Amino acid sequence: MSVFRTVSREALRRAPWGLLFFLLAGCAKGEPFEAQLADLQERKLWRSGAEAFAADEYRAYRARLRRAKDALIEDEAKFVWFRDPEGMTERFKGVLAEGERIHAAIGERRETQKGAVADRLEAQRDKIDRLDVLTSLISVGKASREFLAKAELLTDEAETLAAQGRYKEAEERLVRATTFTQIAKEVVTPALRRFVDGGQIALWRRKVDETIRESKLRGSYAIVVSKVDRQLYLYKAGRLVRTYQVGLGSRSISDKLCAGDRATPEGKYRITKKVPRSRYYKALLINYPNEEDRREFEQAKRRGAIPKRAGIGGLIEIHGGGKDGLTLGCVALDDHQMDEIYALADVNTPVTIVGARDYVNSISQAMKGL
Repeated sequence: MSVFRTVSREALRRAPWGLLFFLLAGCAKGEPFEAQLADLQERKLWRSGAEAFAADEYRAYRARLRRAKDALIEDEAKFVWFRDPEGMTERFKGVLAEGERIHAAIGERRETQKGAVADRLEAQRDKIDRLDVLTSLISVGKASREFLAKAELLTDEAETLAAQGRYKEAEERLVRATTFTQIAKEVVTPALRRFVDGGQIALWRRKVDETIRESKLRGSYAIVVSKVDRQLYLYKAGRLVRTYQVGLGSRSISDKLCAGDRATPEGKYRITKKVPRSRYYKALLINYPNEEDRREFEQAKRRGAIPKRAGIGGLIEIHGGGKDGLTLGCVALDDHQMDEIYALADVNTPVTIVGARDYVNSISQAMKGL
């Protein structure tokens, strides 16, 4: 109002165009540059994923920005001499500072979530790989393999989403993938549990040690088969002289219980017959079932583990025909290797078949990460 006092009426009357300019200037808008920056900042925060990574802070920020804009509208409605441009500037500076803090927090949280998703992806991939190895060792139903395939597909989707920065969606896929891997794990674990059972492995080791000791005492050959390794070890006088890769029954990881179960038996046996011309090249017949096998067979029947009408089976051999083809429960080698074994082994040569020779084996290692 003091400005009006300094301008005489006569001066205003003599300068009408100056007065008009003076009045228009009083109505002109003076939006601070910081307000324009705040608009840009709001869009920047939204594009950065504020709603996902800083929902509460972003909501409070937008409310503060809206109040600042309302205050600016009210301020601009005033006559120029009554406006508070410095106050408006400071107000928007406060909004901008808050936005910068939120943007920094988004960056930190994004990196944290990125790392967390990356860790979960790595863990999920590791579980899938381990289960893939384990399911290849045992006979599992089609549905069980499908659970693992679904887990792998969802993990692939999660990896793609994570690469796009869509971590929340990636985590949702990983949660679903974890469910399927858990189902697959529950399918394979019962059949493989004995390969991490210290008592069972100690029993296998004892049988192998007894067989090697017999070979040493007699100065003769002995055969040891480790199913988990798919290896046949040939000893002479207690010393390892040959190692061969072998093929086994399609359910080789399980101990044989009855005829037709496609499992390779476990226990201490002897060669009872050499067959120079068999269906699978040459063959060495072993004395399955022995007395221990018969006891286990009767016990399995009593507890309902096998059908009442099932037979115990027989005709288990070490034979040629190729190690890559699955057998019905026998131990298979390539023909040239079978020639070597056939020439060295005799009737009554000890043959010991075990699930594993050591506490640390491929199954126990694969199961560690599950």
